[in-house]
Amino acid sequence: MNDPRYGGPPGGLPPQSHLLSGRAVFTDAYAVIPGDVMTDIVTSRLPFWSDARFWVLARPLSGFAETFSQMIAEVAPGGGSDRPETDPAAEAVLFVTDGAVALTLDGAPHALGPGGYAYLPPGAAWSLWNRGATPARFHWIRKAYEPVAGLDAPDAFVVADEAAIPPTAMPDTDGAWATTRFVDGDDLRHDMHVNIVTLQPGAVIPFTETHVMEHGLFVLEGKAVYRLNTDWVEVTAGDFMWLRAFCPQACYAGGPGPFRYLLYKNVNRQMPLGV
Repeated sequence: MNDPRYGGPPGGLPPQSHLLSGRAVFTDAYAVIPGDVMTDIVTSRLPFWSDARFWVLARPLSGFAETFSQMIAEVAPGGGSDRPETDPAAEAVLFVTDGAVALTLDGAPHALGPGGYAYLPPGAAWSLWNRGATPARFHWIRKAYEPVAGLDAPDAFVVADEAAIPPTAMPDTDGAWATTRFVDGDDLRHDMHVNIVTLQPGAVIPFTETHVMEHGLFVLEGKAVYRLNTDWVEVTAGDFMWLRAFCPQACYAGGPGPFRYLLYKNVNRQMPLGV
């Protein structure tokens, strides 16, 4: 059912003849959750949702990555929720990868298909239903918003299709490495960014990034070899990488097509001191 631009869980269950070896790994610095382990038996249900299930890819975990959760939601035809979020402090991004959803945000209706993106500030009034004939899937990335005196919370917004936003090329790369940015980087109201990174075949992240931001990286399309801490890991569409702060990281896009991933990072806030 997956749109070819957006990898996703295969669901189902491997046969008894399937080999036990795989690419899943969890370390002190990073985790890799390959798409082929996102089966039916690891899904969860959530309160106040009907005909929906969720693959939980990341959650705040003491001593690891502590700022965000990330899920893939699958909503059957007729399913959805009028009370999807139970935490009034949570902000969120929704990114649709399959099917279509009817999102109502602060009273305004929005129809979102593959590539649709919505930012939901804390306290936003929203509901989501699948009015179509096929299942819908979307990423749901949540973070506890960090308010700052003198700054308003961000406004809600919806982008009907990420393809309408021209990617911004990284300096001196001739477009081989580019980022689709949904939020102005200078808008300090936002304390998280969820963007799409694209590397053309043969492009690289040419240094070992080592920084304070935590990451969730879901591979939407293509394949690459990713440097995570001291390891080189091969990843492909449907895989998820979960990085704690300061995990060294780099990338080589192997081709033959573009390598694209949905990227979460926490930004624009002073470091908390003490507990």
